[in-house]
Amino acid sequence: MELAVLNLSGKGKKGKVEVSSRSFDTDYNGDLVHQAVTAYMAGSRQGTKAQKNRSAVSGGGRKPFRQKGTGRARAGTTRGPIWRGGGVTFAAQPRDHIKKLNKKMYQSALRSVLSELVRQDRIVIVKEFVLKSHKTKELASQLSNLNVNDVLIVTTEVTENITLASRNLRKVDVCKPFNLDLISLIKPEKVLITLDALKLIEERLG
Repeated sequence: MELAVLNLSGKGKKGKVEVSSRSFDTDYNGDLVHQAVTAYMAGSRQGTKAQKNRSAVSGGGRKPFRQKGTGRARAGTTRGPIWRGGGVTFAAQPRDHIKKLNKKMYQSALRSVLSELVRQDRIVIVKEFVLKSHKTKELASQLSNLNVNDVLIVTTEVTENITLASRNLRKVDVCKPFNLDLISLIKPEKVLITLDALKLIEERLG
């Protein structure tokens, strides 16, 4: 299949580029995409929360009072869950939230999302994306020419100018093709991809 390549000026098309139908024209698999996004988000969780149970709380080794004759309920430690300063019942422990997802499944989810973005006309292809200065104004002007505002820029050359110019724009993100993930693709209104980055994405997806 073919995708249009736009001029950075936004005036007309620069040509067309042939892309793999396997990567950019597959059926959308919502269940697989949901599974992949869930696994990705779960993997980003720290999972470091922790509370102390009765065995982890310091102290409490001595029996607080004798077993019989006081009229009180028997107790063997002051660190039980019903005591002030005691441990927590069913205390939370650090855990790994990672969900296993095969590489082929994740790649298939990426193909599914990219294909859906093409169908929704949310992918913009340009030959290259170069900034002459680090001024945010220049980047904003180029994006305005392409009629994009909320955008992910995928390029092989993430220069210092692009990094500095984009950090002041809240709805503009920049990444390299091998750092591309589902969340970054789904979140913005448009995805701007350079030709070099497009080739690397196709290589990555096979």
